[in-house]
Amino acid sequence: MSISDLFDSGFQKRNKDHFAAIVRVAMSDGVITDEEKAFLDRLARRLEISDEDYKEILKDYNTHPINPPTSYDIRLERLFDLARMVYADSIKGDDQVVLLEKLSIGLGFRSENAKYVVDKALNLVDNGVDVDTFTEEIKNMNR
Repeated sequence: MSISDLFDSGFQKRNKDHFAAIVRVAMSDGVITDEEKAFLDRLARRLEISDEDYKEILKDYNTHPINPPTSYDIRLERLFDLARMVYADSIKGDDQVVLLEKLSIGLGFRSENAKYVVDKALNLVDNGVDVDTFTEEIKNMNR
């Protein structure tokens, strides 16, 4: 096995685990709506999740760990994806918010800041910001 094969394998595993975390948010209310499904379909393509892996993750999403990215910017992009999932069906349920707080800790955000970060993230997504604005606004929270 070449070095590039190892890198590709690790990269794909992180994408699958990230996708599984988002599926976990979508499934927190026990159902995936049509809008959530459309979002998952788009995200799967973006993360290069194969159809076979997609089906397997939907069936068994709880077995995938949440691997926190080492890059703060990537953490913010993943938080952006997760926050968008919460708003995919225009309903922000308490269970989904609590799960998003847990996932944010899994992404590497400090537990004492999770609620604040998630509240800010959800407000930004609710206001329709893009990922660049989202990233900048979250970074500015700490200044």
